Amino acid sequence: MHFIPPASENRLSSSDAALLQPPEPAHPDWHAPLLPDLQLPDPPGPQAFDALREVLGQYMEPDEVEAAYLTFVYGAMAHQGQNRRSGEPYIHHPLAVARILAELRLDLPSIQGAILHDVIEDTGVSKEELARVFGQSVADLVDGVTKLGKVHFETSEEAQAENFRKMLLAMSKDIRVVLIKLADRLHNMRTMGVMISEKRRRISRETLEIYAPIAQRLGINPIRIELEELAFAHLYPKRWHALSEAIRASRGNRKEVVTRIRAAIEERLRQEGISGEVLGREKHIYSIYQKMQKKSLSFSAVSDIYAFRIIVDSVDTCYRVLGLIHNLYKPIPGRFKDYIAIPKANGYQSLHTVLFGPFGHPIEVQIRTEDMHRVAEAGVAAHWLYKSGESSSRAQAQARAWVQHLLELQQKGGDSREFLESVKMDLFPDQVYVFTPKGKIMSLPQGATAVDFAYAVHTDIGNHCIAAKVNDQFVPLRTLLKNGDHVEIITAQSASPNPGWLDFVATGKARANIRMHLKNIQHAEAEAMGKRLLDKALRSMGGTLEAVQEQDWQRILPTFRVGSATELLEAIGMGNAYPLVVAHSLLPEQVEGEGGVPERDKTFSLSIRGTEGMAVTLARCCHPIPGDPILGFVTAGRGIVVHTHDCPNIQEWRKRRDKWVDVQWDAKVSGEYPVTIRTVVEHARGVLARLATLIAEEGSNIDHVDIEERDGLYTGITFTVDVTNRQHLARIMRALRSLPVVSRVQRLKG
Repeated sequence: MHFIPPASENRLSSSDAALLQPPEPAHPDWHAPLLPDLQLPDPPGPQAFDALREVLGQYMEPDEVEAAYLTFVYGAMAHQGQNRRSGEPYIHHPLAVARILAELRLDLPSIQGAILHDVIEDTGVSKEELARVFGQSVADLVDGVTKLGKVHFETSEEAQAENFRKMLLAMSKDIRVVLIKLADRLHNMRTMGVMISEKRRRISRETLEIYAPIAQRLGINPIRIELEELAFAHLYPKRWHALSEAIRASRGNRKEVVTRIRAAIEERLRQEGISGEVLGREKHIYSIYQKMQKKSLSFSAVSDIYAFRIIVDSVDTCYRVLGLIHNLYKPIPGRFKDYIAIPKANGYQSLHTVLFGPFGHPIEVQIRTEDMHRVAEAGVAAHWLYKSGESSSRAQAQARAWVQHLLELQQKGGDSREFLESVKMDLFPDQVYVFTPKGKIMSLPQGATAVDFAYAVHTDIGNHCIAAKVNDQFVPLRTLLKNGDHVEIITAQSASPNPGWLDFVATGKARANIRMHLKNIQHAEAEAMGKRLLDKALRSMGGTLEAVQEQDWQRILPTFRVGSATELLEAIGMGNAYPLVVAHSLLPEQVEGEGGVPERDKTFSLSIRGTEGMAVTLARCCHPIPGDPILGFVTAGRGIVVHTHDCPNIQEWRKRRDKWVDVQWDAKVSGEYPVTIRTVVEHARGVLARLATLIAEEGSNIDHVDIEERDGLYTGITFTVDVTNRQHLARIMRALRSLPVVSRVQRLKG
């Protein structure tokens, strides 16, 4: 670390130098700063540190508080001359962040990391210097929360996504990084009034979508509530003001209601000899607003804004108190949740019940032990509660499992926005709890399907699932799961993910694995198709793919801007490179035809087997089927698109000889292909059933039916049916024409 002071600055006095030497290391990573040899500005007055010192003194040893003060001195000197937009010295911001964490009673490295969290980005201090002075642990924390201020991105959206990715990946190494980040965001939200309105709204929306859900996912309830309140106030100031005024106007009556209900609960506990603390509160403004939005209610219609929390000494007492409360006030059916038996994903435990209150208003009651209350308030931060005796192992384990899941998502590849999308899905607070065949409880987000469950169990099970049983009944894979469902997945080694699954999966893990599998398949299929196309083009010019030497590939790779022959073959298969042009480059001595393109040998045609996958697409406009005369057209990004020879959509493409490929159906083509037929029938009872029965008797399945409006005595009915070839279609059409009620049958194209 190097400061260049003006000539009038003095060296630290001997007393100041002694102050920077703690008597004994308070933490194994603490090292006394080597500051006496440097010329530094006068250190800031200790009064700036007083507020933080007061909180730290409640749970830290004196030498640790002194170590935190020395960190403050170091940070203040590093930020010397820097001011926030409000005009106050910049060091006030890191101090405030540290105090937020101190109120959660985090350990000394967390406090030091908070005080120094901006020095790498905003000053000349390096990570190595921080590691030398404060230890590797503190340096890693500071580096983990450093913003990407010096990196340039194409769009602001991409920059935000990249920054978010870095924060989440840093969590996988030390989850205290995100605690510092949340505290940093909270203080920025508290002091955001000096910013322009557009920036305030952007930051507030990001806070509601990302940071508040993260705080909830980690169980840090006070930070989550304040983030939501501040973001709501900046994002919708008029709505926040109106709700605030409405709550203030009715607060006198509400306060009396809370007092009377709390007194009744406390009296009942005394009668039963149960010792416990009863807390009454009102729901916060954003929570009330969410309920108004979700249920389309006015403020006056939101009645259950009273909530009570009962804290007792043991789990058994929790259930005893639940019975007492249900005897005192009648419970509302379906509004009881047992988070003690089945904790939330962030380790939260409590009994929740909603009752009919004495004044006709519903009231919510939460019953928990002291340990559960500590986890509920501090969440994963409870793991670092100083000398807490018993750490929050459940919350810590749950949080680390979620962070590891995020790391797995990032390793699947994809851009930052795709990663951000997956993470936002996983931040939804509503959970569904289902059982595996062995009775294990699994937590999934609301809206999760059988496919999400399969991937949650194991990636291989998700990749090979073909069916699902829910509560011993076979159900479609897209079935939404509900609390308490028993789920079993049926797999087959030959099965693979379906692109259609992306339309209904709800978890980021399922989406990332499906995309990765499809991407790998696409590359393999494109490479195989590229080989076939290039071999065909080379044969038309008198060569073969097997005869191409490695030096020939290396010679042409720079021309097509690819790094390997495999990439070039994939580009050909996906239509991003033309096989005739590549063949001409590989065999430059061949004679060219008109337009510089080699003459094509019509004796070589590409055989369509129906199993090429993504590299070959059958056009949806004309639905070609085996037996139809067909033409193939090379389309960038889609490979070869096959049309019938008389499709009206290809007239313009016929002029582009460099883009169409001679194709024909392979003699061993297999599979079923969709085709559209239109019938005109007499309007009569049961006619649709008769047509469908006849189509089924001919061995075909109906994919879609469209019934036109009645025109006099006749109605048009269009079917999309699956056929194996042209002869199969002819049999179906002959059978339909044989019915007396059918006046016309025709195949539709275009």
